Amino acid sequence: MAVITCVEDLRRLARKRVPKMFYDYADSGSWTESTYRANARDFEPIKLRQRVAVNMEGRSLRTTMAGQAVAMPVAIAPTGLTGMQHADGEILAARAAEAFGIPFTLSTMSICSIEDIAAHTTAPFWFQLYVMRDRDFIERLIDRARAAKCSALMLTLDLQIVGQRHKDLKNGLSVPPKPTLASLINMASKPRWCLGMLGTQRRTFGNVMGHAKGVSDMSSLSAWTAEQFDPTLSWADVEWIKKRWGGPLILKGILDAEDARLAADCGATALVVSNHGGRQLDGALSSIAALPAIVEAVGNDIEVWLDGGITTGQDVLKAIALGARGTMIGRAFLYGLGAMGEAGVTKCLELIARELDLSMAFCGRTDIRTVDRGILVPGTVPRCY
Repeated sequence: MAVITCVEDLRRLARKRVPKMFYDYADSGSWTESTYRANARDFEPIKLRQRVAVNMEGRSLRTTMAGQAVAMPVAIAPTGLTGMQHADGEILAARAAEAFGIPFTLSTMSICSIEDIAAHTTAPFWFQLYVMRDRDFIERLIDRARAAKCSALMLTLDLQIVGQRHKDLKNGLSVPPKPTLASLINMASKPRWCLGMLGTQRRTFGNVMGHAKGVSDMSSLSAWTAEQFDPTLSWADVEWIKKRWGGPLILKGILDAEDARLAADCGATALVVSNHGGRQLDGALSSIAALPAIVEAVGNDIEVWLDGGITTGQDVLKAIALGARGTMIGRAFLYGLGAMGEAGVTKCLELIARELDLSMAFCGRTDIRTVDRGILVPGTVPRCY
């Protein structure tokens, strides 16, 4: 195997090893994919100030996110169908995150269940919640997360309706998946992936199957998911969930300064600047372009994190310099998982941490908590929209 030196190496390897319909699910956006591409591209114009003759010893990436100590300001974002990138994928990613010392977030639409993650890890993890029409199911999901000792609840606000994702439609990737003949042939060409799937019983949505009313098989699951995402979601629902949960609440999917102000006013612990990886509104701002205005709008009233386009340590450093208190990675860890399983997720985290550490030092800083706009070249920073 070639030496893995960057997340791009992991992406190329994952593309070889993961069936096309599931690889495309992770590595795609909606409509023309312009926002999906902008998430990564818009980091590039932001330039770093290199400093010299500065003592670079004693460097530290340690900080906190939502009051939790972290080895670096990075958390694993919630991603649906993670267990289809690699057998038992959510468990493997959670174990890698725990060993590294960063938070792991489990998606409502995960293959492995809340209880699966709790049984295979010792560190508290976060649970991401989608609001469904079946409020009784949502209450029970929240109760299950509490019983599993999840340390924070992440509420995703930007999936009331689903954006049109052309690759998923062409591949027959629905909920549950309905593979085309071409997709089935492609799966058969991935023996490593197939063997992993044959060795696990976790092949459906573990948080839903057997827990939602009337959902006992794949057919009933399809009918249930088709009607459950709730387009009526409002800030009143956010307040209801906050009270029901009673612990740290993170609001994900904020792109507008006005919405950021509402998030801060509702008493949430943190908000995540995110456009759902460019998978919802194509043509929306990239996350890094939206970040400065949101930081300006909320000040220190709420922690601001950034999700979207991060594949390097320099991306993390630039987000922190622009005021983010933390960042989240989705596709980057999925590439590692698809490429090499748990070891691939660990490799992804090691690559990002090393580049973050070295780049911070070259900018004349030795503690991530001291990083600010002073490390950026004036005139290369995105303006506040």
